[in-house]
Amino acid sequence: MAEYPHRIQDVRVTPVAFRDPPLLNTVGVHEPFALRAIVEVVTDSGLSGLGETYGDAAHLARLHKAALQLTGVDVWHTQEVARRVAAVADTGAGGHGMSELASESFNAGRPRAASPSLRGDGMSGMVTGSRTADRVLSPFEVACLDIQGKAIGRPVSDLLGGAVRDRVDYSAYLFYKWAGHPGAEPDEWGAALDPDQLVAQARRIVDEYGFTAIKLKGGVFPPEQEVAAILALREEFPDHPLRIDPNGAWSVATSVRVGEELDGVIEYLEDPTTGIAGMARVARAVPMPLATNMCVVAFDQVRTAVEEDAVQVVLSDHHFWGGLNRSRVLASVCDTFGLGLSMHSNSHLGISLAAMTHLAAATPNLGYACDTHWPWKHAADDVVVPGALAFVRGAVAVPTGPGLGVALDRDALARLHEQYLSCGITERDDTGYYRRHATDFDPTPPRW
Repeated sequence: MAEYPHRIQDVRVTPVAFRDPPLLNTVGVHEPFALRAIVEVVTDSGLSGLGETYGDAAHLARLHKAALQLTGVDVWHTQEVARRVAAVADTGAGGHGMSELASESFNAGRPRAASPSLRGDGMSGMVTGSRTADRVLSPFEVACLDIQGKAIGRPVSDLLGGAVRDRVDYSAYLFYKWAGHPGAEPDEWGAALDPDQLVAQARRIVDEYGFTAIKLKGGVFPPEQEVAAILALREEFPDHPLRIDPNGAWSVATSVRVGEELDGVIEYLEDPTTGIAGMARVARAVPMPLATNMCVVAFDQVRTAVEEDAVQVVLSDHHFWGGLNRSRVLASVCDTFGLGLSMHSNSHLGISLAAMTHLAAATPNLGYACDTHWPWKHAADDVVVPGALAFVRGAVAVPTGPGLGVALDRDALARLHEQYLSCGITERDDTGYYRRHATDFDPTPPRW
């Protein structure tokens, strides 16, 4: 067992790209490649740890800037890591860590569409209120926890208080999608543009992964079409909890109407409209809980949301809440105020899946199956050595090896980095990509 301390000697940040289908959402469509950044923290004792985060150019620049500040820090001193990261990364209006435009967007309660001024975090402008410093800190904190676990021979879940479950349930994540990227042959999934095609998509994912809950990314077509899709899914999967997430595409009135139509059909309605005030109006009128990963994405937003009873389920995401320990604090806050808790997903690789699984395993009050984009990723497109992570009956067994329990595949890392260099994409821009094929597309909410 390695001795204390373990001081950071080197930090490597490697951008990667992996293939992504044309998945539709309310602000546009996924481009042919998704971007991520792989963070390696190397200590003077020879131990190294892994983190994963967004791969857009502005975020990469912040990661590199923060990495330069971490030399010599003991990996057990994550408060000092956070302090150093915040000193160079936390900029913006009022110290909140947002760009001025993102701050203006959040305060207006209307997230802007992806644009050159708001891209840079890998979320296509749909989450604009999270702290920049937290987004930058997250992969470094996860990598430090990975090293800590390796140093004492314990899994990360033990460092988070111990696993209360040995497997973590995830949800099937359905998307409306084109048959293939424009100009390319149809992909293996084919089109999903109507209820029958979505049911077929769901059947394939559920049969392959065993998911026992299903989520539909909505906000793409008029609400009556998406209600029809949910009802078709209910008929095909009578025992699966269902959810729909239109990413704030609906007005308050439309949200209420859809909520009433789906009474007894869905377990929660996720971000039907924008802003805490709008969500509160919907929450007072619909019978099911409202969930969010848009209007509560930082701690200073929790109080208002609780006072207005705007949301009943918070979807945590360690990538923008500041890592695993800050996500545990969020879980405690939710427990205190009686809020439900689940987990949001963005396009991700195996390092993130391992971190998500350890966090979920060590969070007693996480009461819903977590989101994951995993089925949309090609099996060969990953940076971890295969075998440590697998879906069985819709769940991932919590890794029991030291640290995160996953190892870096350097050949795969090099291949996905070359793919990043050759793909020509440096910023996620769902709206811009959609507008190449529909120049008049306007994602400004509410769309309906």
